[in-house]
Amino acid sequence: MANAKAICFDLDDTLWPAGPAIAAGEIALDHWITERCPRVSRRHDVASLRAHRQSLKVEFPSRKHDCGFLHLESLRRVLSEDGYPTELAEEGYAAFRDQRNRVQLFDDVLPALQRLAQNFRLFSVSNGDACLATIGIGHLFEYSIEPVEAGGYKPDPAPWRHVLARAALDANEVVHVGDDPHADVQGARDMGMHAVWIDRFQRPWPDALPRPASRVGCLNELCELLSP
Repeated sequence: MANAKAICFDLDDTLWPAGPAIAAGEIALDHWITERCPRVSRRHDVASLRAHRQSLKVEFPSRKHDCGFLHLESLRRVLSEDGYPTELAEEGYAAFRDQRNRVQLFDDVLPALQRLAQNFRLFSVSNGDACLATIGIGHLFEYSIEPVEAGGYKPDPAPWRHVLARAALDANEVVHVGDDPHADVQGARDMGMHAVWIDRFQRPWPDALPRPASRVGCLNELCELLSP
């Protein structure tokens, strides 16, 4: 990795724990529905709304990576079914997004990003819809791409192609760091990037995949791995 000029980060479960933020977003949406659209709340709860969104991925396979579309289309449908104006969907989605972006960074993240930004260009490729600017670390990243812009989820090569084109770099000049063995590590390797598995939760590595060449438990270890 001596020729690396840039680092590309996954976000959820790499820079912060994803579960609490997404759960908070879903609860906020549930509260919004109860207050603004009580007839909907009699038929739907957090679990049923999540299942409703997931069902839309089957109906709209070309948009299964578009979190915003899935949320809004789901809300428009359940609102319409109970006689509410579909325009309210935007308000409900905003309630979800507000909490979804109130993430708690892992303790090592901010100091490590500040350190790494001194020597590397930083990018992010996520399968989620978190907003780095809202979270407060967007200024450390040159470019961040979400699935809806890329036109696909990792390990599809489309998101990384966007980053490489934007950065004007070759794949072997980029290190990708992420927690998912398939989406992050194998996907980045297939692109010709250097892949670093961040294993914060001591999860088992899938037997079907070759072991990663580099593994770290936190971003402090990444700083040491990439130090000159």
